[in-house]
Amino acid sequence: MKPLLLIDVDGPLNPYAAKAQRRPQGYTTHRMRPTGWREAESAKPLRVWLNPAHGAQLLALADRYELVWATTWKDEANDWIGPQLGLPRLPFVDWPVMHGRAPRGTFWKTQYVLDYAGARPFAWVDDDITALDHEYVDQRHPARALLLRIDERIGLVGSDFALLADWAHA
Repeated sequence: MKPLLLIDVDGPLNPYAAKAQRRPQGYTTHRMRPTGWREAESAKPLRVWLNPAHGAQLLALADRYELVWATTWKDEANDWIGPQLGLPRLPFVDWPVMHGRAPRGTFWKTQYVLDYAGARPFAWVDDDITALDHEYVDQRHPARALLLRIDERIGLVGSDFALLADWAHA
């Protein structure tokens, strides 16, 4: 069975923290209104920067991984993000609670990532991973795991895709 590749949207695919007046090179601007954003106080659509090359790079990893959305966008990533990148509909982590309390100072997603992965190996790309998450996963997950923190100002880069390919191959 292939390892899972758990993919966050905001940070890895959408470098939301890049300077607002300067779209990152290779990215296109999209205006979106996912459910959570419609409930936000802003009347303006959410600005999302996506790099079309990321779709092909993720699809190239699909022979080594089962691709899964691990984002607060949940299934809406299939409606808003996937089509912009040329991705098929992907399974998603359906967080039981979002932004809630987490054990031992870990990121709130970490406990649910482990639940979702079960005993399977996984790689996880997210902008909120910390050393505490690495420690928590190392102590509790029975299989190999790669936690790859992505800079939310830059997003996924070529070396990240190379690392993911090498890790799955090992």
